[in-house]
Amino acid sequence: MQQLIIDIGNSSAKVATFEGDNLVEYIRIEHTELPAVIASKGTDNAIKAAILSSVIPLSEELEHIVATLPYPCLRMSAALKMPFRIAYETPETLGPDRLAAASEAWTQKSGNDLLIIDIGTAITYDIVTADGVYRGGNISPGIGMRFKALHHFTGKLPLVDKEGLRTDIGVSTETAIREGVLQGVCYEIDGYMQSYSLKYPKLLIFLTGGNSILLDNRTKSRTFADSLLVVKGLKRILDLNQ
Repeated sequence: MQQLIIDIGNSSAKVATFEGDNLVEYIRIEHTELPAVIASKGTDNAIKAAILSSVIPLSEELEHIVATLPYPCLRMSAALKMPFRIAYETPETLGPDRLAAASEAWTQKSGNDLLIIDIGTAITYDIVTADGVYRGGNISPGIGMRFKALHHFTGKLPLVDKEGLRTDIGVSTETAIREGVLQGVCYEIDGYMQSYSLKYPKLLIFLTGGNSILLDNRTKSRTFADSLLVVKGLKRILDLNQ
């Protein structure tokens, strides 16, 4: 039996198929490609269940396609059964991707205090404590958002791409902006790691998200880097709720 995992983020979507714990297929696509891809999955007789997580509203077309899939498709939310207890004051407002990443981290390292850092369109920091309670977390602007803000809210600063020449000290406006943003994010992440490690001395840290590859070798503390943490977490939650 195969399971379909649909993770729709702010910038792109990820579609994965699992057979048991084995990842059979994984693709990252644009939002505009989703209807055709999901419709094609509706004709796959090997798939018997699905889960969909989205941080943006679905189009009417995609809503219709999901509703007519020939197998049950769970909608990811805090109302589903989780591998931990949620202590967040407004669980209905929690990003489903945050819960999914925390679920997989907890499944891998249950019984430990965990910090889960997801570096995507926004950067999220979430805490699950060793007693199995999701405590909450913080949200800050992502890398792309910081580049765009510097360009949008100033008169002369250009829009700089995250890819390009890297220097410890900027030697041009372009490198100054690139290093300012990327090193700033590194220092922010290091600060969270150090602060929470003081509060939870045996803290384990998970790093995920589309931009995590830029930073996982530049942060000071040891982390468990897993770019598929959200997708794997959605699969875990689907298993718990089937």
